[in-house]
Amino acid sequence: MSENYEKSVTEHGNPAKPTGTAGEEMLSRMNESHYAVTGWGLDFFEFDGDENVLDIGCGGGETLRRMAEKINSGHLTGVDYSAVSVKMSSEHNNKSISCGKMDIIEASVESLPFSDSSFDKIITVESFYFWNNPQEDLKEVFRVLAENGTFLIVADIYGGAELSESEKENIKKYNLFNPTPDEFENLLTNAGFKDVKVHTKDGKHWICAEGRK
Repeated sequence: MSENYEKSVTEHGNPAKPTGTAGEEMLSRMNESHYAVTGWGLDFFEFDGDENVLDIGCGGGETLRRMAEKINSGHLTGVDYSAVSVKMSSEHNNKSISCGKMDIIEASVESLPFSDSSFDKIITVESFYFWNNPQEDLKEVFRVLAENGTFLIVADIYGGAELSESEKENIKKYNLFNPTPDEFENLLTNAGFKDVKVHTKDGKHWICAEGRK
């Protein structure tokens, strides 16, 4: 597959809010291309198996599928404000949905349709840089996180890293919000999170910002 074709699919698929056939193709590719960074990020969770878990910006649904392997008596919820993402995630996790282990709904991080303190674990993978109002949106995440719960932001770029020219081009082209590790720490702290930690991966541009309630 040529680089120009991949760029075309990404542009037409709209990475900020996937749409149409190109969006479906892009999400399928992202399930594969984000696999490694997602696995690294998930290692910062300690699963007991009975948690209520939320994935914000669930995309193609692979993160939900992997977490479902860790959950026995608990429940998983995925949200995305793209109807195409909800469709793809639902198809990718049809068995977990059919048995009542998982729900996937169309919703935005700006106004999560859940009661306070609903989730023991919350994660967002490769979506934070698209959030319209990151500081206020983090307060909404904090609201639905349970006491002593953990929230993770996982991404394969961050400010201050030695990024490639194509990565810099994409940041500019799609107007990505790309904080430095220190800025991630401040954002989470200002939203109310405690025990904030920011992890990076040697030899990669990966970051996992972690906060507790």
